Amino acid sequence: MNALTRWINSFLLIELLKGLVLTGRHLFARKITVQYPEERTPMSPRFRGKHALRRYQNGEERCIACKLCEAVCPALAITIESEERADGTRRTTRYDIDMTKCIFCGFCEEACPVDSIVETHDIDYHGERRGDLYYTKDRLLATGDKHETQIAAMKAADAKYR
Repeated sequence: MNALTRWINSFLLIELLKGLVLTGRHLFARKITVQYPEERTPMSPRFRGKHALRRYQNGEERCIACKLCEAVCPALAITIESEERADGTRRTTRYDIDMTKCIFCGFCEEACPVDSIVETHDIDYHGERRGDLYYTKDRLLATGDKHETQIAAMKAADAKYR
């Protein structure tokens, strides 16, 4: 009986008719076009975009060169070099992220014990050459300085839900 039903459905092209009905349903629906960059669609609060390094209120960088973000990165996109300072603390001399390798998983942000590396909601960045998407420590700190109010608001909202 099952074989007979399948034969009848294929003979009458039932699957094709179901597809045409679905297409017809959406054919006359109102189209939604967003005029990007003037108009923006709503962004999820969990969106992960451009990386940034944060600073403390006194202007000192937060990164303590523990290298947890480098170790946890599945794409091996983060490179860190550090040295010990005169007061015994460790700070980074080199902190690079290759955005062409990055998969925006957020593991680096979760692994950081001092909330130094974060992923902002910034989606407006691009590179015309491969080197344009290689973010050095200076570029990451500049991004963090630019978006600090947004980052602080995101962190406050995250803390409210924990």
